[in-house]
Amino acid sequence: MATDRDTVLEAAVGVLSRRPTAHLDEIARAAGISRATLHRLFPGRDALIREVGLLSLQRFAAALDAAATEEGEVEAALRRLVDAAVPDAMLCAFLAGENQLYDHADINDLWEVQIDRLHALFLRGQREGVFRIELSAAWLSEAFFDLVAGIGWAIQDGRLAPRDAAFSLAELFLGGALRRPEAPGPTPAPVATTHSTSGRKPETDTP
Repeated sequence: MATDRDTVLEAAVGVLSRRPTAHLDEIARAAGISRATLHRLFPGRDALIREVGLLSLQRFAAALDAAATEEGEVEAALRRLVDAAVPDAMLCAFLAGENQLYDHADINDLWEVQIDRLHALFLRGQREGVFRIELSAAWLSEAFFDLVAGIGWAIQDGRLAPRDAAFSLAELFLGGALRRPEAPGPTPAPVATTHSTSGRKPETDTP
């Protein structure tokens, strides 16, 4: 029976996202295959990491496509993206932690395309008055992606139930990113009065 490459890659990311220096033996065990089989699929560690990176970026691109982030109301589009991205949050965690990936020009170019799409969503939201304008769209993009990665780690470590992941991510992020109503001005201080028996108006603290 042929070994499913994507299944091996997903097993690898579960190991590498937490232990970037894990040996190939550990990755093979996690995938349920021998090291020899792993080596036949991927000729070396660098090739394996590159393939995991490509799979991760392809899945995030697919999440952006599924969410149709260019369409409809911005908040609804972001919630669709949360729902689409959370199932592959562990792959985002791998992307967030594996810096050597970006030494590959093709991976770096693919990353830039996806982060630009995310950036465009937040820029649109700022122009439409949905997202806060005192936070840059670039920062909102980075923060959102890092939160998706954090969801992946939290699920893997058992700190968050998968069924709660999308809600937790959306509520935490939107709680900080949505534009707030104009803050009310300071509450006027109580007016101090002085009783008078001379028929004059009472004195106050204001002119």
